[in-house]
Amino acid sequence: MTFIEFKKQLLDAHISLPKFSKLIKVSEKNIQSYKKKQEVPNTIAVIATCFASMKQHDIDYKSLIESLELQAKTKKGVGFAKKTKKIEGETPQAL
Repeated sequence: MTFIEFKKQLLDAHISLPKFSKLIKVSEKNIQSYKKKQEVPNTIAVIATCFASMKQHDIDYKSLIESLELQAKTKKGVGFAKKTKKIEGETPQAL
């Protein structure tokens, strides 16, 4: 799905891009990055299409998604861990 088609699906779902990203717990910056690529990943396309269809059938998708109590993912892995400073004779301290 192209980014333009994705935005049309959001319009059909009556949801803005910032509210969409907040609802599905994905950073808005992450979703905006798809604009440069001119297409969105399949999972995002499916979500937007489902939301538009549910809105068309008067299904309250927002409450349904909120009831899932989704959690935003945090960055993990090399380079994202807290760095510690080791002082001779002391325990390591966080920077």
